[in-house]
Amino acid sequence: MSQQYIPDMVIDDNISNDTERKEADRKVVQEKHYFMLSQLQDMAGELPAKYQQRLPYDLLSGLASALLDGTVFQIVHGLTEIQQMTERNLFNQRMSLLNTYKTNRQDILKKQKEAIQASMSRPHNIPVVEAKFQKDLKELDQKHEADLNRTDMKLILELDQKVSDQQVTLEKAGVPGFFVTNNPQEVRVQMYQLDFIIRLGNAIAEMDR
Repeated sequence: MSQQYIPDMVIDDNISNDTERKEADRKVVQEKHYFMLSQLQDMAGELPAKYQQRLPYDLLSGLASALLDGTVFQIVHGLTEIQQMTERNLFNQRMSLLNTYKTNRQDILKKQKEAIQASMSRPHNIPVVEAKFQKDLKELDQKHEADLNRTDMKLILELDQKVSDQQVTLEKAGVPGFFVTNNPQEVRVQMYQLDFIIRLGNAIAEMDR
């Protein structure tokens, strides 16, 4: 089978077209990176000075690069949904505890009122009735305070775990500035970065509509 001859002019045109496409793609990526970096710098400029110092140019430039293909936006969106669902569940648990306490306290007060009314024919017995129900209320309040403290501690631990999960996920995804830490200032900076990513993702989504 004879080999088909391809004129040099055709080969040169194909190479030229390929080079032009690559150059055009490179410019698009550069412009996208510049836009994202500019937006991130503006957002960082809104922060208190002590946090701006923790978000230098190199970190913001690296963050812009990590956002270019859109994967990190999707990861953060998923993490945010999990975070919000966890917070709603924990909030509902706390509200359920508070409502149970309120109901139990109202029941005790109702029984106290009924017991006092039943003792009207024996006035000397009323202080005894009142003392009993005051004791019941005090025990209920103490139990409620202990239950609420346990619930709040559980809430804090679960939220801390979610933060740690986010740090691990984003570090594995290669997002600059994310690593496992419980240092309050470092966590705060990471929260600011998450906010930047969410805001930038929303802005890009609006532009694409």
